[in-house]
Amino acid sequence: MPTISSFLGITVYMYWRDHNPPHFYAEYGEHVALVDIQELCVLEGKLPRRALGHVLEWAEEHQQELLENWELCRNRQHPNPVSPLE
Repeated sequence: MPTISSFLGITVYMYWRDHNPPHFYAEYGEHVALVDIQELCVLEGKLPRRALGHVLEWAEEHQQELLENWELCRNRQHPNPVSPLE
């Protein structure tokens, strides 16, 4: 599972050839959430409110890059790093 970004104690990663819809995983401590890239909503799991706010803000800023990385992972290619939340 390639890590694509890390910021404020949050790690963001994608799995190779994962199922649709396009999504990523965000991990914060013992919490993990699966986040839909197109809808910018949590599909599964849970993050603390503040961490989730950071993740969704970051995902909105980098939505196109995340979709491109989704396609790379679907084709078993290494995704590109995405800048952390500033």
